Amino acid sequence: MNTETLLMRLRADLADGGLRGSFLVRDLRTGHEVGIDPDVEFPSASLVKIPLAAATLERIRRGELDGAAALDVEPGRATAPGPTGLTRFRHPARVAIDDLLYLTMAISDETAADALFALTPPAEVTRMTRDWGITGITARHPAADLSDTPAERFAPADVHLAHALAINAGTAGRGHPVPQLDVTRASSGSARAFVHLLEALWKPSKVDEQVAARVRELMGLNLLRQRLSPDFVSDATKWSSKTGTVLNLRHEVGVVEHADGGMFAIAALTESEVSAAIQPEAEVLMARVARELRDHLREG
Repeated sequence: MNTETLLMRLRADLADGGLRGSFLVRDLRTGHEVGIDPDVEFPSASLVKIPLAAATLERIRRGELDGAAALDVEPGRATAPGPTGLTRFRHPARVAIDDLLYLTMAISDETAADALFALTPPAEVTRMTRDWGITGITARHPAADLSDTPAERFAPADVHLAHALAINAGTAGRGHPVPQLDVTRASSGSARAFVHLLEALWKPSKVDEQVAARVRELMGLNLLRQRLSPDFVSDATKWSSKTGTVLNLRHEVGVVEHADGGMFAIAALTESEVSAAIQPEAEVLMARVARELRDHLREG
């Protein structure tokens, strides 16, 4: 199947499944790539924790921060479904910066991420990312904002109303009355920008190799594996990734490394047009689209 035919079919599959998406797969050995609308900007949700982790580690490398230094972290006391780790704690905790990095990346803990943002604010994370030559990713707000959406204001039986608002209230320019969904107010990025970041972490770049290696390790420890992981994990592959979710947005970016030396950076950023909080079919569909793009590139 030629590329044009494949992309036409995958676009139709996404539409039939109630998804709009931005996908990019890049062969990190050859630079060849294939994608669907890879330059469309999306609110990045928890994907912003990748540049946050890299910026924190760079400051540790420079000696500006001590990874062993323990911070007093106030509990998140979250009660709504979704948040993890310190965000659900009921009592204060004392946690080292290195361990906050683990919680931020492995379980996407928002309270842990905000303890790191308190050390390196979103504007500084953005500046450091620009210094590495990655221009399409912007950090704009604390991670806690991702758990402060209309969905948390509805009873579980009515949460579909928040998703209906998310789906129907956007503008043609990707603005939105819900700030977490407005690309000018939310942390944001495109599939292409996140693939550039992944390439900078997996190949020699302006990112220090010690920093890049630790980010790769943290992404390999990701415990949220319900999305793209089932289509990329096997005994002959290693999948390292980060997910991002807010309201009707479901994202995942990562790198699959094959035993034969093949290495592919993959970004899948999607928004659902179905007003439901739990959509396992959407997870399956976005994974299948990403897998078919990777297979096409690998076999081409």
